[in-house]
Amino acid sequence: MPDWLALYYDDPIEITHGEGRHVWDSDGRRYLDFFGGILTTMTAHALPEVTKAVSEQAGRIIHSSTLYLNRPMVELAERIARLSGIPDARVFFTTSGTEANDTALLLATTHRRSNTILAMRNSYHGRSFSAVGITGNRSWSPTSLSPLQTLYVHGGVRTRGPYASLNDADFIAACVDDLKDLLGHTRPPAALIAEPIQGVGGFTSPPDGLYAAFREVLAERGILWIADEVQTGWGRTGDHFWGWQAHARSGPPDLVTFAKGIGNGMSIGGVIARAEIMNCLDANSISTFGGTQITMAAGLANLGYLLEHDLQGNARRVGGLLMERLRAIAAQNPAVREVRGRGLMIGVELVRPGTDEADPQAAAAVLEACRTQGLLIGKGGGHNTAALRIAPPLSLTVAEAEEGAAILEDALRSVQ
Repeated sequence: MPDWLALYYDDPIEITHGEGRHVWDSDGRRYLDFFGGILTTMTAHALPEVTKAVSEQAGRIIHSSTLYLNRPMVELAERIARLSGIPDARVFFTTSGTEANDTALLLATTHRRSNTILAMRNSYHGRSFSAVGITGNRSWSPTSLSPLQTLYVHGGVRTRGPYASLNDADFIAACVDDLKDLLGHTRPPAALIAEPIQGVGGFTSPPDGLYAAFREVLAERGILWIADEVQTGWGRTGDHFWGWQAHARSGPPDLVTFAKGIGNGMSIGGVIARAEIMNCLDANSISTFGGTQITMAAGLANLGYLLEHDLQGNARRVGGLLMERLRAIAAQNPAVREVRGRGLMIGVELVRPGTDEADPQAAAAVLEACRTQGLLIGKGGGHNTAALRIAPPLSLTVAEAEEGAAILEDALRSVQ
């Protein structure tokens, strides 16, 4: 394995199996999972409806590639197109969020005949060459080489940066003015790509309505809006099915990318776009493993379960309770700068007490302390990795939320 492969914990663990919101390691220890394989296990571990669909499909045929039609792929595409909010939508399946964002960049730059991309500071869009080229997070950007010209825009982080002291309305106005000024100094870009809530960046987000205000500026100039919903889609934010819906005043995005949760651990990604954008390529293209029968069967079963059991509503209700509990804990702990997020996508940013200086060492220590007590969480952040990332499966119960919060409270006290 390469030296640069990121592993959690000083003594890395092997996860061997899971059930519901829990997983077990190779030593037989059970953990409450508050990170879900980086937000991939969206509904539950070993969800019977998904495992049954995968098993039955595997008994028929596992794979044939997009050179051939298959019914699960068409059915899932139709469901996603209807749910997308994009008129005359087309769906192309990939194997990951990285590949989905690559595809969106290909479509946008081809449609606009421009290789200039607007991206947000503190963003993350994947690990491929082009996705790294638009990622605004130094910790996950190993090269400055890129096939794209990337210009970074203010606004993805509400409580840090030059506009942090402004109220929400003035913050949005300042970011819009910055965008207008930037566009006055460059050739017309192809698109803006933005995560409604920045995942790897520490679950940061702008005030509601920022991207709607951006879109008004972009639309006047024909610039496309790509919403990167790899982490925010499928109801995780509770209030909305898609993260972009917090910025819906100016209509839906031109393109939406998705992945992670839709497969509940199976490798599914994809792009949704208006037909005129999706159909702009003038050469053949396929995805060998995107849209394959076994992953599409999993996606159909998982999406059906999520909708039938209103897991978006559960994310809103249980996530709201968990957020309140964590904010009460934070009020008693000077190392916690901010508890933020939406639904079951919650960030806890740590600082050195008495300062506004990020404390990545404390974040790493809390991660270890939680693991010792049987809780798995994530971490992230911008200039420093000092935010704890909490994103359990959307079927989380109130009792499990309280259990996890209690462990996190003890872990935070242990590093004060």
